[in-house]
Amino acid sequence: DEELLKLPNLPHADVPPGIHESDNVVVQTWGDPPSFDFTPLPHWELGERLGIIDFARGTKLSGSRFYTLTGAGARMQRALISWMLDLHVQEHGYREVYLPYMVRREVMVGSGNLPKFGENLYHDEEDDLWLIPTAEVPLTGMHRDEILEPGSLPIYYVAHTPCFRREKAAAGKDTRGIKRVHQFDKVEMYKLVAPETSREELERLADNAGEVCRRLSIPYRVLKLCAGEMGFASAMTYDLEMWAPGCREWLEVSSCSNCTDFQARRANIRFRPEPGARPQLVHTLNGSGLAIP
Repeated sequence: DEELLKLPNLPHADVPPGIHESDNVVVQTWGDPPSFDFTPLPHWELGERLGIIDFARGTKLSGSRFYTLTGAGARMQRALISWMLDLHVQEHGYREVYLPYMVRREVMVGSGNLPKFGENLYHDEEDDLWLIPTAEVPLTGMHRDEILEPGSLPIYYVAHTPCFRREKAAAGKDTRGIKRVHQFDKVEMYKLVAPETSREELERLADNAGEVCRRLSIPYRVLKLCAGEMGFASAMTYDLEMWAPGCREWLEVSSCSNCTDFQARRANIRFRPEPGARPQLVHTLNGSGLAIP
């Protein structure tokens, strides 16, 4: 069992081969990157000039890769979170959930985060509780060891949580600004669906994330990730990247994944397609809707 827990999900047949980000395939673009008659500032300079991001005090409080938001910065984050939740609930059919930010070890195992990513997680040893790296973890655990009744699928959840990541695997990468930090806020979309619908549900999930980008009028593109760039639990993933003029980069704001029955098998989540039928494993999907920084 310990060895099996180390094996990743199998890529879907439509996933591009490759091991590097250059092997990812751009499948959609929306909007044109704007041009300016001045040189735009990167967010780490602009945010401090406007008095909305304070890196020095974040470091003073907690060390490197932490920051504080003040004034309009804190208010903008709060407004974005509320607006994204309302959009997904009122227009996309999700049900809002408030979640614990610490979970049991078996919940981390069920979502695929343990044992694979143990070194990148924050852990309370006394009670053996783990700070969540994403709402995907407790959302997977909500129906652990359950058999869902006929007619209950699909289930759509959306939740806002902080996300805690030690980022040990990213040493020396994206050290400036708020692109890769130990704590950030995220609105997460999550689906439990019948296996025959999960491919279609992934497309809809990615479009729900894209709708946020479109309503913000920020140019974005969608990448189909190659096999070597996908996450441990994913069988197929779309990344959504917004254009950031200040640092002239496409920055990831959402990763939408179809985990097929990988998490359901680990967490023992099943459903009956009809009364009296033999239980089957559900398919799970997750996607940022969006990551706030």
